[in-house]
Amino acid sequence: MIRTVTATRYVKPLREGGSLPAIIEADDDGMYVLKFRGAAQGPKALIAELLAGRIGRALGLPVPELVFVEFDGALGRNEPHAEIQELVARSEGLNVALDYLPGSFNFDPLNVPGVEPDLAARIVWFDAYITNVDRTPRNPNMLLWHRKLWLIDHGAALYMHHTWADWRARARGRFQPIKDHILLKVAGDLQAADAALAPLVTPALIAGLVADIPEAWLEGEPAFASVGEHRAAYEEYLRARVESPRLFVEEAADARAQRL
Repeated sequence: MIRTVTATRYVKPLREGGSLPAIIEADDDGMYVLKFRGAAQGPKALIAELLAGRIGRALGLPVPELVFVEFDGALGRNEPHAEIQELVARSEGLNVALDYLPGSFNFDPLNVPGVEPDLAARIVWFDAYITNVDRTPRNPNMLLWHRKLWLIDHGAALYMHHTWADWRARARGRFQPIKDHILLKVAGDLQAADAALAPLVTPALIAGLVADIPEAWLEGEPAFASVGEHRAAYEEYLRARVESPRLFVEEAADARAQRL
């Protein structure tokens, strides 16, 4: 189950990336990195964050806890920048946040050789499955916290949902951007990672995660006649993508062989 907390204090914006997330404090006394629904990609980025991040956690990967956050736009009334004030106001209501890792720092691409090969292979598999176009040397979207690697920022995953064009065919397709993955060169046995992880992405897991997408985030999608159809498409896409043959694994293995 995903928890819902209520924001009690707007701490500060984070100016990295285009979505302008913010650190907030919530009524459980926790600190979180809030992803605003009113940012450029709107609810789709939050849906990708929600689905991809929770799949990663179900696979045992180091992804911070995700929560729903009820946010009162008045909390950001003292924010001096007009652009951020507008973003905060547009995002009143339900948003998504990740557990804040205090003292963490951005992963340096120079540290890639120190990543354990089995973990690297699992991360590559995960990102190929969720079609995550980030996690490149230019934009690693990884943190180091207490000497442990953490995966963050999955809002660019599942990019097919920005148009839903040919999504059934794309569900079973390859994922060529995996060739640019920051950990591909140090990844271990991708077939072993596939054997370990694919069985964990069960229909029941997918159904449960998709059921948690707030209905309001699914409204108004022109590719579908109803919210129910829209929700069912996410479920079908994620199920089809993990069914055999998984061409994204073959694509990753081929790309890795070319990098060695």
